[in-house]
Amino acid sequence: MKTFSVEQLIEGIKSGDKRLLGKAITLIESKKPEHRELAEQLLKEILPFTGNSVRIGVTGVPGAGKSTFIENFGRLLLKKGKKVAVLAIDPSSSLNKGSILGDKTRMEELAREENAFIRPSPSSGFLGGVANTTFETMMLCEAAGYDTILIETVGVGQSEVLVSDITDVFLFLKIIGGGDELQGIKRGIMEMVDIIFINKVEEGNRQKAKNTKLELLRALHFLPSKEKNWKVPVLLGSALHNTGLNEVDEKIDQFIRMKRESGSFDKTRQLQAEKRFDYWVQEYILQKAKEEQSTGDSYELHKKNASDLKSNPSSEAKRFVEKLLKK
Repeated sequence: MKTFSVEQLIEGIKSGDKRLLGKAITLIESKKPEHRELAEQLLKEILPFTGNSVRIGVTGVPGAGKSTFIENFGRLLLKKGKKVAVLAIDPSSSLNKGSILGDKTRMEELAREENAFIRPSPSSGFLGGVANTTFETMMLCEAAGYDTILIETVGVGQSEVLVSDITDVFLFLKIIGGGDELQGIKRGIMEMVDIIFINKVEEGNRQKAKNTKLELLRALHFLPSKEKNWKVPVLLGSALHNTGLNEVDEKIDQFIRMKRESGSFDKTRQLQAEKRFDYWVQEYILQKAKEEQSTGDSYELHKKNASDLKSNPSSEAKRFVEKLLKK
């Protein structure tokens, strides 16, 4: 397999070469130490060309129609002159970290568009329904000129709220169910959402959809506001039949404009970068601790004490970190 230099990858990204953009993403997803060094160099070089997109997280329970929504919403954005990148995070096996990676086949029409780029990535067991390099992948897509980035997350429940840590807009897809319409919607997700779209609404279930909307609005009324100048809208439509998608786009524009005017847009981006810093500090400390002979043995010893339940795993971790910092 042909390998490319960092310079070739950078030129390819800046010129919009999808193949080289894909190669660059594969590089930053790699955990090999030699690849990590190249990835760091690549990210440093493309940094000045990043940050010029709207990052949209799309979440919802399995069956909510996320892929259909993203495909048809993405095509709507293309018609409006946007360049759209889709990062579709697939569930990974918790045993071997393998992934189905089927979203590219589910979004065939969007994948064929010249100004669209679809990248399925395994979550590799990473919490939050996002891959651990999704943030860095977004940066590469921005450097390639994509001005709208859609992140389709796995529907994994409450931990999925972590997607809000890397996006500008958090969009929640809801479908009409039987019984208690709010059953199964975690408070954490409701506190994170910026826009709610009730999907699969047709003439036959429109009244039920309106009732669901009222219940959601009531629930939102009792939750603290994420943005003080924003009331979370609940929109109705059908991604399959392309109804309500224009309204979603308008609300996203309105929301981003409000955040920019209030100054919270840049502030949020800064906080997100700080969280990525904290994440990578933990990753690199753990990696170094395992690699160094003097600390690697200690790490394995404390881990075994925890697994054998000789003491509380939290206590063993604390003892190991204290030893590590003394060294």
